[in-house]
Amino acid sequence: MGAIVNRSSSDGRSGGTAVATPRRKSAPRAPDTPFASALERLSNVAPGTHRVVTCYLKLEPRDRARSKYLIKLKNRVRETESGLDNLDLTKDQQRAVKADLARVLEYLKVPGNLPATLGVAIFAAEGIDLFEVVPLPQVHRSRLAVDRSPLVRELAAVEDEIGRLLTVLLDRSSARFFEVTAFEARELPGLTSPQSSRGRFRGEGKSQTWGEHTFHNRIRLEKQRHWEAVARRLFELERRSSAHGIVIGAIGTESAAIEPFLHSYVVERVLGTAKLAPRTATAAEVHTATLAVREAWERASERQLVQEVADGLGAGWAVNGVAETLTALARGQVRSLLVSADIALPGVRAAETGRLALAAKDLDGEGDALPVIDVVDEAIEDGLRQHVDVNVVYDPEAAGRVDGLAALLRFR
Repeated sequence: MGAIVNRSSSDGRSGGTAVATPRRKSAPRAPDTPFASALERLSNVAPGTHRVVTCYLKLEPRDRARSKYLIKLKNRVRETESGLDNLDLTKDQQRAVKADLARVLEYLKVPGNLPATLGVAIFAAEGIDLFEVVPLPQVHRSRLAVDRSPLVRELAAVEDEIGRLLTVLLDRSSARFFEVTAFEARELPGLTSPQSSRGRFRGEGKSQTWGEHTFHNRIRLEKQRHWEAVARRLFELERRSSAHGIVIGAIGTESAAIEPFLHSYVVERVLGTAKLAPRTATAAEVHTATLAVREAWERASERQLVQEVADGLGAGWAVNGVAETLTALARGQVRSLLVSADIALPGVRAAETGRLALAAKDLDGEGDALPVIDVVDEAIEDGLRQHVDVNVVYDPEAAGRVDGLAALLRFR
């Protein structure tokens, strides 16, 4: 673990024009969880003259297939090593950074070291005995950075971004409710509706038609009462503590059957459905399935955000392009930041103001232009610092409409 020393800033940058925007306060993070402990350690690391390597890596199924994640990481390592000469580092600092990059790469080459989660963050600085591995439920995009301190903004934001989700698993007579957060699923009190005997109907003589109608009508009414009870419970749970989204899990057609009974307030928060066995699914299975539904919902939302950018360009409520977006970000205008998944560009940061730009000529009068290896990764970090909604666009069609970076603005 890294040395724990108090420091005045968790960011390690001088100057800057970042503007923090109000956001809803989240519940206090439990101090005894492994994630919280790692975040606390990293937030208190003081590297001094050493540099810290920060690696965020996506580990979704498509990234794991044929070790694609490793190919992308090797390319990133080469790009980072080739850019070290521009970072005003001493020869000893460069050698230390290259050694840390090699340590990160060697660690991730071993399949057994990969967590089962959809992402991982690694922080390395051999000079202060730091090598911290943090499994994550999501990562915006794979990125590699060298800085004066660990880049923990994305780490700190992951719980707030996923927030509190509700998942209900249901069949025709019972329902199980789960509160799902970034790192766990906790089961809440369930619900079981009384059911009459469902034995095969047997009618006799002239009474058969009427008896069969009564039998099936009773079953229909029992189902309806059950869906109404489940819908009421979901509404109560949502009103008690607002959820960031709701997932409905079932095996058969129950997911669709309950929808007409849901309050419109609840319907607006439904992210999608998951195929889960209502009576036997474990909390771990619920957690994995819920985050997968949320991820699919995020991918679908990308297309809508890109269309909002296109619609807002003419009226001045959006920008599209790296230079334009960096300017808006420096002004604190950005409400939602859109990032092309695979773009990487070198750039500079103004020493006095902290503003990012593609070239030194764009920072006239703002002090020395300090080179950065990837201005897009730096833009993500600045966006997280400002509590901006960061969206990395993976949908091919939507990504083709984003010129590297784009943004929806909160003011013109």
